Amino acid sequence: MRDQYRALVGTRLFEHISGEELSAMLECLGARERICRKGEFIVLEGDVLDCIGAVVEGSVQMRKEDVWGGSSILAVVGPGEVFGESIVCGGLDRSVVSFLAGADTRVLLLSFRRVLCTCSRSCRFHHRLVENMVGLIAAKNVQLMEKLEITSKKSIRERVLTWCSQQAQRSGSPRFTSELGRVELADYLCVDRSALTRELSRMKGEGLLDYERNSFRLIRDN
Repeated sequence: MRDQYRALVGTRLFEHISGEELSAMLECLGARERICRKGEFIVLEGDVLDCIGAVVEGSVQMRKEDVWGGSSILAVVGPGEVFGESIVCGGLDRSVVSFLAGADTRVLLLSFRRVLCTCSRSCRFHHRLVENMVGLIAAKNVQLMEKLEITSKKSIRERVLTWCSQQAQRSGSPRFTSELGRVELADYLCVDRSALTRELSRMKGEGLLDYERNSFRLIRDN
């Protein structure tokens, strides 16, 4: 197995699949590697999409654009996670969102038809892979529900606090590091970047949270 793929062993998509099985699986699924620079689109809205992407390194942002050219981040996908599965599972001919490399990123593109259909070799990993895929789809739905919870809040402060609460719960600590820079965080929260910067500064001054660049600490004893 190529060294850069060893990092996939034990991730949620390939959980309970050994390194030897993973090597055979990638060949069986016709995996194609793609390397993208930060800011490069992997899939554009409207593109034909018949494969699932698995992130090996870096991150992928699921983005939705409106007719005026505005863009919002719906979800962020990290190493060992997948993207595009909801679209191809839903039988859509074309992608309804865009996928953008949030950092220098390496992805594997897997044939969705080969993932679901057992091949002539009757590979043992297929059943486990499908189970793992279902778990990841469920996790992605939870992430989108979290996004909905954020955008249901009216003020920037409420959106920031909701996001901080979600991140703290996920990390199991009031301290956490965000993958998103200020511009990307503003896109994710659906707020103006300058207004977000001002509100973060006010919240820090009021002792609601502390931060240094992308590192945050939610202060709960107020």
